[in-house]
Amino acid sequence: MSGQNGLVAKPTAISGLYVIERIKRGDQRGFFERIFCADTMQSLGWEGQIAQINHSFTAQQGTVRGLHYQLTPYAESKLVSCFAGAVWDVVVDVRHGSSSFLQHVAIELSAQNQTSLLIPPGCAHGFQTLTDKVDMFYCHSAKYAPDYEAGLNAFDTRLGLTWPLSVTQRSERDNAFAFLTENFEGVKL
Repeated sequence: MSGQNGLVAKPTAISGLYVIERIKRGDQRGFFERIFCADTMQSLGWEGQIAQINHSFTAQQGTVRGLHYQLTPYAESKLVSCFAGAVWDVVVDVRHGSSSFLQHVAIELSAQNQTSLLIPPGCAHGFQTLTDKVDMFYCHSAKYAPDYEAGLNAFDTRLGLTWPLSVTQRSERDNAFAFLTENFEGVKL
């Protein structure tokens, strides 16, 4: 997709998951870059408006957050960006019947590479910090609904994930996510 509106979308191996390259325009004063364009995002599958914008700060390199997703009726698209530091960002497809079910895509998001991920509903998201002092920015298409939140254990061998650094921290909640069983059929949207 062209960068005419300041964003370039590149499809990935997971249907509906796009790497979004933000185009900086700058001069001696600094720069300007577009983060979200409704027309572009809707053409890529984003439904509705932005329901929430969230910011996370992670202090320590090696920290793993995730893998989180929300269930219907609060399943959500997410646009995830890194504005300070760098992360190894991971998306796992948990959509029932998807041709890429339980497959993952992992890329580096950083303040330097001006890259975001547009994540479709039914995909779990998480990351590992590659640096100290990481700021992540999230646009969500649905509000946070704690009764409809779910997650995958980031160390479930069935997912085939490899974290690039030794893990320094995880939350109790993320540690408590169960490993998948053979009966896991994914989420229905």
